[in-house]
Amino acid sequence: MHLKTCYIISGDQNLEANLIDHEVNDSSSVPQTKNYKKWLRVSIYVFLVLTCQALSTILGRLYYENGGKSTWMVTVLQRIGFPLLFLYKFFSLNKQQEKTDPSFINTTLVLAYICLGLLASAISYMSSVGLLYLPVSTFSLIFASQLAFTALFSYFLNSQKFTPDIVNSLFLLTVSSALLVFNNESQNIRNVSRVEYVVGFIFTISASAGIGLILSLVQLILTKVLKKPSFSAVMDMAIYQTLVSCCVVLIGLFASGEWKLIASEMRNYRLGKVSYVMTLSSAAMSSQVYTIGAVGLIFESSSVFSNTVTAVGLPIVPVVAAIVFHDKMDALKIFSIVLAIWGFLSFAYQHYLDEKKLKTRHTNHVEEDTQV
Repeated sequence: MHLKTCYIISGDQNLEANLIDHEVNDSSSVPQTKNYKKWLRVSIYVFLVLTCQALSTILGRLYYENGGKSTWMVTVLQRIGFPLLFLYKFFSLNKQQEKTDPSFINTTLVLAYICLGLLASAISYMSSVGLLYLPVSTFSLIFASQLAFTALFSYFLNSQKFTPDIVNSLFLLTVSSALLVFNNESQNIRNVSRVEYVVGFIFTISASAGIGLILSLVQLILTKVLKKPSFSAVMDMAIYQTLVSCCVVLIGLFASGEWKLIASEMRNYRLGKVSYVMTLSSAAMSSQVYTIGAVGLIFESSSVFSNTVTAVGLPIVPVVAAIVFHDKMDALKIFSIVLAIWGFLSFAYQHYLDEKKLKTRHTNHVEEDTQV
């Protein structure tokens, strides 16, 4: 259910330079006393990312726990709320007085939107299957490996350097996920067979790898195709990619015949018909509100900060799952959480160093130009 992270990019120097330049210009033209407005917006976006990331996953599991059986329905929930992105873009552009550059709409971008949408559809379905067979806490911890896959694919697609901190993060996140292969909690509590548990694990790790690939592809498109991406351009990528994937998963829902189960599921849902509708609609909305928060953090701060907030938020889900679904927190899972958090911190620290180095270089460059 963490597909929303495909709009968070892991930090290319050209893009970060544009964001830092925007930040430096803003700080020189806006009085320091007004900075609180920016940090208020940042705080709101952080809240949206952290809460909606956990909420969308918990609601998907809640659907399964109370009689829901359609993996395609859970897949659709991740994509069908895309009209919220249109509304967010409309009101944001009215406020910022920014217009879409027609030159951004070309054949290359259209093909990119379609390819990203197809990949996103596959990732959404695989994550839905994983969530069906795995406890929420296990599911979320496995998804933490997306940072490792992002670094790996970025090495090949975006010339990402493997520093000691990145290598350490890759190792820790890989071990954290691998440990959960030996966890039998899902079988013992939810009567899931060993085969189903393994299937859930494979689908979840595949979805995590897909997210790493799509993150690297998005970064490649932003830096090589769009060159200097505007707010409108990034929102267009989020909107049209989600629109394509929504069409694909709706086709899957009807082609599989699972749409016929909706009426009976609603009647037999343990929490009632109203709760059934509220669960589905809330899951769909939280999925897209998460995207709004992530995109907002990119433009209020940087892609590095947005990615870091997402990483920090992932361990929240197992804690919430333990409270809501009484997921067992045995020693193996706690150790996995510790390794995952350690991997997050290592990953975030390396990007903090990269951003600090780039910002120092940019500031020195501005001072040299001023002196001249």
